[in-house]
Amino acid sequence: MKKERYNKDSIANNTIKKLPLGGLGGFSLLLLGGLLLFSCTNVATDNSVTFTGPFLQYDSLWAHSDTYSEKVEIKYAKGLKVDYREDGIHVFISNPDPKARNSKTEEVVIPSPSGSLSTGEGGGRGHQKRFICTTALQLGNFEVLGMEERIVGMNSLKNVFSPKIKQQLAEGKTVRVGKEGNFDLEAVIASKPDYIFVSASKYGGFESLKECGIPLISHHGYRETDPLGQAEWIKLIGLLTGETQRANAVFEDIESKYNAIKAKVAAVKAKRKTLPTILSGRQIRDGWYVMGGKSYMARIFADAGVDYIMKDMDETGGTSLDFESVYAKGINADFWQIDGTFDDEFTLNDLTTEDARYGDIKAYKDQHVLFCNFAKTPYRELGGLEPHRLLSDFVKAFYPEVLPNYTPKYYKLMK
Repeated sequence: MKKERYNKDSIANNTIKKLPLGGLGGFSLLLLGGLLLFSCTNVATDNSVTFTGPFLQYDSLWAHSDTYSEKVEIKYAKGLKVDYREDGIHVFISNPDPKARNSKTEEVVIPSPSGSLSTGEGGGRGHQKRFICTTALQLGNFEVLGMEERIVGMNSLKNVFSPKIKQQLAEGKTVRVGKEGNFDLEAVIASKPDYIFVSASKYGGFESLKECGIPLISHHGYRETDPLGQAEWIKLIGLLTGETQRANAVFEDIESKYNAIKAKVAAVKAKRKTLPTILSGRQIRDGWYVMGGKSYMARIFADAGVDYIMKDMDETGGTSLDFESVYAKGINADFWQIDGTFDDEFTLNDLTTEDARYGDIKAYKDQHVLFCNFAKTPYRELGGLEPHRLLSDFVKAFYPEVLPNYTPKYYKLMK
């Protein structure tokens, strides 16, 4: 039997049980204005530029981001609010989970370099700020924006996929600063960060960081139940770094692709009397872990054109149920979504080795099991920032005629 590797130091943005937020109080941060310069390589006399890294598909967006608005508008994210006032940009950060307790709103104030932010001018450009990230999703935000060099410290993430971050770690440009409850305060201070991103999903342990005198900023992106709302937290990074045009360019690309695929699926759904059904999760320790009916993944299921068997559950995150109740409800499901962390390939045979009863599920018999291996894909870093790719993965399985030339990135049919 293949053993699944659990990694509590990494966070899967849509498979975290709801936990109470520690007492991070509200605060105001003042960011100095200035011009942010990025390192580019001129490859032609017409001032065209090229960028290295895993996001070559964003090259044109980064290179032409100056055609996008400097003003940030929040359309989907429930945990972010941006107010342009005469004294600067006021960013309000809160936990978007409606069931979150003891969640306080944090306020970040970015002074205007131009004195005219009430009209959205100036963009809040600042000096080249330095950050410490404590989750993979936070890292992914910088990665998609091509700003990994801003990350000077990370907690003990075991699975880092970013080639640039790996290089920075090897060269000492980014340092490991321990993890919640056991931070290396000397390493934190030595890395000279301007801000430290923290997460509501962690079991506290951030109190010691306050002793360093470095502002803590909560990143609640993974708590968003709208896939585009989760991706929209990239605009927070744009505001803090002064690269709002770049953030707007990348997000609008994500948004347009997601909505285009969603529209194609809607056209197919309109012609069908019934939709295929889908089951989620599997037995983990003492219960069957499923995604709630109001969760991020449930929303992707709906947009991908399937009927989620747990759609009536009111949970916004994952929850654990007894095996028999899920098994009875999902045995006739057409598809089955699961994930996990395995160093080796995880096959259908491995699944029934875990529990022989899985073999009776219709989706298993039809080889319609969609699996994401966190050890072999950058899901934890990038899944929340590529909802269009996640949506495409599922659409490819449910309605292959809609995306005939698409190659799945995260969720693939098991063999």
